[in-house]
Amino acid sequence: MSPVWTFLVGLIILGGFCWYFITEIPLRKRLIGSALTILLVAFCIDSCVPPDQKIQFGLDLRGGSSFLIRLVKDGEAEITPSMQDQAVEVIRKRVDKFGVGEPVITPQGSDRILVQIPGLDGDRIIQAREQLQKVAKLEFKLVHPQSDSLVRQIESGEAFIEPEWELKTYKDEIRGKEVEVKLLVRKKADLSGDTVSRAGAFFDTRGYGVMLGFNSEGAKKFADLTTAHVRDRFAIVLDGEVQSAPEIQEPITGGQATITGRFTEEEARSLSSVLENPLATPVVLEEERSVSSTLGSDSIKSGVFAGLIGLAFTLVFVLVYYQFAGIIAIIGLIVNIVMLFGIMAMFNFVLTLPGIAGIILTIGMAIDANVLIYERLREEMAAGKSIKAAIQSGYDKAFSAIFDANVTTLITSAILFWKASGSVRGFAVTLTVGIIASMFSALLVTRNLFAWSVETGLLKRITMLNLIPKRIFDFLGKRRLAITFSTLLIVGSVALFWVRGEKNFGIDFKGGDLVVLHPANPVNESAVRDVIAPLGFGDVVIQRQSTLEKVSISIRAPFETGDRIVKTLMEKMPEAAFELEGVEKVGPTVGRELATGSLVALALGLVGILVYVTIRFEFAFAVGALVALIHDIVITIGLLSLLGRELSLIMVGAILTIAGYSINDTIVVFDRIREGIAMGQKGSLIDIMNRSINETLGRTILTGGTTLVSVLALYIWGGPVLNDFALAILAGIVIGTYSSIYVASPVVLWWSKASRKNLRHEVRKTEEAKAAVVKA
Repeated sequence: MSPVWTFLVGLIILGGFCWYFITEIPLRKRLIGSALTILLVAFCIDSCVPPDQKIQFGLDLRGGSSFLIRLVKDGEAEITPSMQDQAVEVIRKRVDKFGVGEPVITPQGSDRILVQIPGLDGDRIIQAREQLQKVAKLEFKLVHPQSDSLVRQIESGEAFIEPEWELKTYKDEIRGKEVEVKLLVRKKADLSGDTVSRAGAFFDTRGYGVMLGFNSEGAKKFADLTTAHVRDRFAIVLDGEVQSAPEIQEPITGGQATITGRFTEEEARSLSSVLENPLATPVVLEEERSVSSTLGSDSIKSGVFAGLIGLAFTLVFVLVYYQFAGIIAIIGLIVNIVMLFGIMAMFNFVLTLPGIAGIILTIGMAIDANVLIYERLREEMAAGKSIKAAIQSGYDKAFSAIFDANVTTLITSAILFWKASGSVRGFAVTLTVGIIASMFSALLVTRNLFAWSVETGLLKRITMLNLIPKRIFDFLGKRRLAITFSTLLIVGSVALFWVRGEKNFGIDFKGGDLVVLHPANPVNESAVRDVIAPLGFGDVVIQRQSTLEKVSISIRAPFETGDRIVKTLMEKMPEAAFELEGVEKVGPTVGRELATGSLVALALGLVGILVYVTIRFEFAFAVGALVALIHDIVITIGLLSLLGRELSLIMVGAILTIAGYSINDTIVVFDRIREGIAMGQKGSLIDIMNRSINETLGRTILTGGTTLVSVLALYIWGGPVLNDFALAILAGIVIGTYSSIYVASPVVLWWSKASRKNLRHEVRKTEEAKAAVVKA
């Protein structure tokens, strides 16, 4: 679909949403809701169908390499934007030689360049790395005066190439068509590129051209050459390739020259960039991440299999537990998934391996809104309301909890998208789109289906299983014991993390090399260690990792040692028939920056949540949510440290996801406490809090259980890359569920007493102010 039609359909859908929420006429509301659902689903399916708009796979799924290159300062001279742009052009020409489709070459910051090359395997990865780090070599070489005739004689065998000359192929434009022209040029440069002081494109009556200036040494040499070779051609050669071969029309003695010809504006600017000697200074490869196409294929299979297992469990559970209402929830979940993939295809989002994890997590969390609504619906029916009134009231009362819980998760997703790198950013994208889609499907699609079912007489009564006991547990009565227990866990986690020190961090943060090798024949890790030990690289970690179909060996080693390790293993253990499947290289500078960026992302996430909860609730609730959140993060990191897992960039995504999940669970409890206070429920503040926790206990157990099983499938079948990620999420779900009950509410109670503020009075005053604004 064209961008114009996409924009128009988007406007229609937006207008439909506004109309849906404004209108109060039930039939019109149902018709608009149905039209919106059909239109949006059809639009999303259409976005996925055309070949040119299918979802793009990231390098970690289709195979390829990503390189982060830093330009090095020459003395005191700073790297300028023009120098960075010139380097991009030179690198682009080098990458084009590999003949791969759709490489991505973009500036990063002020002195770095990100290069992503799909489809590289084995030796080509090493070749690409060497090419990207090579200093550009710019040379000026004279073309033989009888080049054309000699080339014809050489090709026919009538003449031979003399030792001081070589044959070069040059792409020229003749009569509007690009043709390959062969030139006979000197082997030795007549003038080196470092004599060029400046260059730039210009336009005059003759069309586009290039102006260049030489330093004093270059000006003298150029004057002598042009004087002696008027009407001869002069080849401009970069990295051994002829870029242009203009004719010397007259002696040039002023230290400046112009090159004219059949240039387009782009060609003139490109040639001027070449002439200013880009990449003349060394470059440093600061980060490299390579994945073979076979490993990418295995990752897709593992991720899809884990996702299907999680989806199957969720569908069966919802259908059995909520029966007819479960069918409606399943339809909403299908709409959710269609929207997720459709939006990703529509906006050309790239699906990465962490992105698959985001989809799986979305499947587990998508049921959360439905559980909130259905548990409210159960309460309304128990109060004796009719089906129609119970559905209306259930959705209305669940809305604030769904909205607040999802917005806080979106805050962490937005910060993760902002601060993270490509693959983890893919996780943030899928999680964000999934949350938006789940809110639409739960609040509009399922509500509309209920409305049609009731009006047509298809639904006359709602039955659900009820496996959660109706006892009132005294959770707040155990608050001192729980806080003591949590304090011990936090102190232990911090102490353990401190003792392990640098061992807590993976190569993303401390720098280093990680290579993944697949042996065609079984290999023992101790044998691999014996081969590597004589190299003297010190702290080398060797691990066996398994996917659904094969076993691989991962080796973590100091920075810039991975290539030598791979070469040694292939030479000393030929019987293993190693195949290089993945490479990661992270320099110490990038590692420090990633660590700093991760801390900033985490801090911003905490501040964002604190501000939002303060605005929507009260400051006491914000303090409770923040303490519970920090509690969950610290203990999760401590557990990972205890299990010997390393913190990586993907783990930062997991920790921020835990923060989102933790606050999600806490917000649901806080929303019920706020509601109880606003309605003037009898009893002390402790009684209201206990009642609220018990009223939401069913939702907490059901949502936690479905999400836990989905992530457990990811942990078991998702492959080694996502194993640590899934483990962190599993721990976070369990710890987050505990903290929302035993930590968040006691802290709110303690803070309200310590600040000497009447929480009842503050909540009622805020709710009255909101009601006044709505009425106005």
